[in-house]
Amino acid sequence: MIKKIAIALAVIGIIFYSLNDTKLDISTFSAQINKARKEKNKSFRQSENSPLATAEKASFDSLKYYPANLEFVINAAISRNEKPDTVTMQMSDNRTEKYLNWGKAKFDIEKKPQQLTIYLKASGKDSTLFIPFTDLTNGSETYGGGRYLDAPVPKLNVGELKLDFNSAYNPFCAYNNEYSCPVPPADNRLQVAIPAGEKSYHE
Repeated sequence: MIKKIAIALAVIGIIFYSLNDTKLDISTFSAQINKARKEKNKSFRQSENSPLATAEKASFDSLKYYPANLEFVINAAISRNEKPDTVTMQMSDNRTEKYLNWGKAKFDIEKKPQQLTIYLKASGKDSTLFIPFTDLTNGSETYGGGRYLDAPVPKLNVGELKLDFNSAYNPFCAYNNEYSCPVPPADNRLQVAIPAGEKSYHE
């Protein structure tokens, strides 16, 4: 029986927003990114909430990542929905879950305009924004089902949102088919490659 476990568990919720707002050099940035990744690997090996099967934990070494890249730390312009609609998001096991359509994030990649819809769990239990997306690396270098970003809810007078694609992570479905995970909606399917963040777990 497929486990109905929310993917917003602490182990996968490692967020890189401990980085301050000052401009970092790549060595400092890489060190902080790599430290967070090591902590996540440790959690995957040891945590009871790890998506890995018990037998798999014994041989697990590390998740696979792109090198840290400051070009994929993007300050996106945001537009908020004053009264967010409740939408149903398709899950990987054909269920649906309810989310709030919080707003839009607009930014450029390779000098091409991009847009992602930003969501918030309708239950009100999550304090972070949720941005599921796909890009042209999916199915080759990254998980075919897409990846996720989390971001803190900005203050009302803030018109930008930091999107750190170095923190893009796989859903638990990428490691274990017993999980049920949100499928990135059609309007969040980017037609550019995002070679940053977590790569495919399985070859």
